[in-house]
Amino acid sequence: MAYANEGMSKNRMIALALVALLHIFLGYAFITGLALKAVKAIVQPLETVNVKEEAPPPEEPPPPPPKDIEIPPFVPPPEVSIAQDAPTNTITTQSEVARPDPPRVAPPAPPAPPAAVAPPSPATPKGRGNVFSDDDFPDASRRAEEQGVTRVSYVIGTDGKVTSCTVTQSSGFPRLDDATCKIIMRRFRFNPATRDGQPVTDTKTQPVRWQLKN
Repeated sequence: MAYANEGMSKNRMIALALVALLHIFLGYAFITGLALKAVKAIVQPLETVNVKEEAPPPEEPPPPPPKDIEIPPFVPPPEVSIAQDAPTNTITTQSEVARPDPPRVAPPAPPAPPAAVAPPSPATPKGRGNVFSDDDFPDASRRAEEQGVTRVSYVIGTDGKVTSCTVTQSSGFPRLDDATCKIIMRRFRFNPATRDGQPVTDTKTQPVRWQLKN
């Protein structure tokens, strides 16, 4: 115990001695101005720099005022009389030159009219079969007492036979109209129409009356 207390007292005494020496050094530094020199060394004076502003460009002088131009007074020119010679009459003669007459051009002759085409000779019935009789009356139309006039148009070929048949005016009864064209195409025969001696087609129209006898 005595040894421990003695060690601790020595360390304490050494610490106290160091603290006392530090205080003495600081007090001496303040007294001698070492602290002030250290502060001055740390804090350096700020240098100020004067920046010169550029002078504005000089203003251009205003243009000089226009000078008044003096206009000289008008001086009329002197009158000068010039003697003119009397005018001379000049006579020009124009010789007449006979001009030749323009050549006469005969008008072209009119074109010759086309040759007249002779109309074809019409087809003529051949035999006695180109007529309707009471036997041609359809039985159904006879029983229904249908009567009327059927007008047809048919084409005759170069061989004299009827090639087509069309009802142009109805009798009012379809059975009578159909019977008309069927009989004409089946039974009618013609001598064909001709032109310049050659057979040609021909067209005929024909009314057919369907009437019952009492």
